[in-house]
Amino acid sequence: MKLRKTRNTVLAALLAAGPAAASAQSSVTLYGRLDGGIEYLNHIANGNGGSSSRWSAEGGDWGTSMLGLRGAEDLGGGLSALFNLETALQIMNGTTGGGRLFSRRAYVGLKDETWGQLQAGRNLFIDSDGVWEFDPFVQQAVSSASLVRGRNWQQTSNNVEYHSPVFHGFDVQGQYAFGNQPGNFNAGAPGEFGRSNGIMLSYHSNLFDLRGIYDELRDSSGRLSNIFTASREYFVGANVRVQKFKIQAAYTHYAAPDTPTGLADSADHYWLGATYQATANWAVTAAGFYIRVGDGEGDVAHDPSSHAMLYALGTTYNLSRRTFLYGTVAYVRNSANGTFSVFATPRDADPGTSPMAGQSQTGAYVGMMHLF
Repeated sequence: MKLRKTRNTVLAALLAAGPAAASAQSSVTLYGRLDGGIEYLNHIANGNGGSSSRWSAEGGDWGTSMLGLRGAEDLGGGLSALFNLETALQIMNGTTGGGRLFSRRAYVGLKDETWGQLQAGRNLFIDSDGVWEFDPFVQQAVSSASLVRGRNWQQTSNNVEYHSPVFHGFDVQGQYAFGNQPGNFNAGAPGEFGRSNGIMLSYHSNLFDLRGIYDELRDSSGRLSNIFTASREYFVGANVRVQKFKIQAAYTHYAAPDTPTGLADSADHYWLGATYQATANWAVTAAGFYIRVGDGEGDVAHDPSSHAMLYALGTTYNLSRRTFLYGTVAYVRNSANGTFSVFATPRDADPGTSPMAGQSQTGAYVGMMHLF
C-alpha cells in the first residue's frame, strides 16, 4: 500500500511538472470565431426573365466563421518551428469550408528573428492575405470582394512562402504555389488552381500604411483565362489615420491575357472609404467601390464590358473584447450590361445573387461575431 502511494505521488508530481516544462519550450493555441445573423437581398435574377427578393439566416456575413490550431516551438538561438491548421465553418448547417478538413490554412514552417519566416502548405492566396487590411469593410460579404466576384478571397495549395522581418517599417512577403501536375508545369489538379504566385511589399507607421501587390492566379489548365477567377493582379493601397478617422483607398488592375478572343480581358477596380471610431465601443464605416470592365463581350463565365458602383454603410458595436454586433446596408448600380451583386457571387454561380443586366440591387445584414 505504501509503495502504491509513493508511486502515485511521483506520477502526480511528474504530471504537474510536465505541462510547465513543455510550455517553456512550445505552445499550442486553439482559436476561432463564430458569425451568424439575418440577411436581406432584392432583385435576384430568377432565371425566368424576372427577379426575386429573399430573407435568409446566414453565417459569415461580417467574416468567415473558423476554427484553428496554431503552435510554436522554441528551437533556441532566435529560431522557432511553427504550424497553423485552420478551417472555415458554416454555423447555420455545421459544415466545414469546401469539404476540406482544413480549408483555409495547413502549413508548417521555421521563423528566425533575423532572417524571417519560411513555410510550406495550404494558405490564403497572397492578395486575400493582403487586401483586407486596406478594405474599409475588411473583406465582409459586402466589401472590396463584391465587384470582383471574390477574386481576392481565394486559398491555394502546395504553397511555399517567405515573410521577411520588419525593417524600418518595411516588410516583404512572397508566395509560390506549385501546380504539382506532370507534363504541364503551370497546370493544377481538377477543381484546383494551377501554378500561382505573388509578391507583396508593405510599409507601416503610426500615421499611414502603404502596400503594393503583384500576383498571378491561374486556372487548373495553367492559364490566365478570366479577369475575376484566373488573372494577373496589380494592387496598391493606402491607409491614413487622422484623429478618430481611418481613411482607406486602393486601386487594382486585373488582366487575363489567355481569355478567349472577343471576350473582355481586363478590369480596373477603385475604392475609397473611412471608418469613424465614435466611441471606444462603437464605429461607423462608409465606402464606395467602382469597377470598370474593359472592352469585349461576355458569356456565362465572363463579364462583358460594363461598369458598376457599390455604396456601403456599416456599423459595429463591441459588447466586450471578444463579442460585437454588426449591421451593413449596401446598394449597387449597374451599367446596361452589368450584373454585379452587392455580394461576391461568381458570374456562373448556381444559385447566385446577381441581378439581371442593368438592374440595381440592395442588400443588408445584421448579426453577431464572437471570437475565442
